[in-house]
Amino acid sequence: MRILLIGYGKMGKTIEQTALAKGHTIVGKISHQNAETLQNYTSAITDAAIEFTHPEAAFVNISYCLEAGIPVVSGSTGWLDKYNEAEKLCQAHSGAFFYASNYSVGVNLFFHFNEYIASRMQAYKEYQTGIREIHHLQKVDKPSGTGITTAEGILAHYPNLDGWIADNPEEKTKLNIASEREPDVVGTHIVTYSSEVDQIELAHIAHSRTGFAEGAVMAAEWIQNRKGVFGMKDMLNL
Repeated sequence: MRILLIGYGKMGKTIEQTALAKGHTIVGKISHQNAETLQNYTSAITDAAIEFTHPEAAFVNISYCLEAGIPVVSGSTGWLDKYNEAEKLCQAHSGAFFYASNYSVGVNLFFHFNEYIASRMQAYKEYQTGIREIHHLQKVDKPSGTGITTAEGILAHYPNLDGWIADNPEEKTKLNIASEREPDVVGTHIVTYSSEVDQIELAHIAHSRTGFAEGAVMAAEWIQNRKGVFGMKDMLNL
């Protein structure tokens, strides 16, 4: 498979290593540090694009791929106010768009278990729930996309909570997401249910970026010959 990498930071480099190890070809590596532009790539020479960039660039990159007929796998976060536009664009061009806030198989199992636990815990009002996410210092968006997806899984079962809020544990009507940034942290997400007598935690701790890269390459493989908008639940049948 011929893969175009849009974004060539730490994540892009790890994806490159994973893709090459699986026998794929990297046809291009686009980052703010080189002079290459997306317009150099078409569906004739690219089987899939894997896009991990900054919030302000993601939608432009995704739009180009969909308009050019290039299946696109995106893991960029912080741009989801335009997600519905991306869906419509995908449908208008009969394209293929795969999005996940996190491509780790382990994280997506964490999402699955998180929703199940929330569906059971909501009956026990003595427990207060919250989310804590920890990432490396270069992480731009706060809270993380994975933290927001985790919150959405809880909120689906907590109609008494009015959405999520960032770093404000005193606001009891919303689900708090506490964000921390530390050196050399790949990604940690912890859901806590706390009462006066005990505490329950569900956690996912990433030891490397390899799991994310493997999931992204798997998504690029899976999306071939498919049309529509997809996510990890579709691929993993969760």
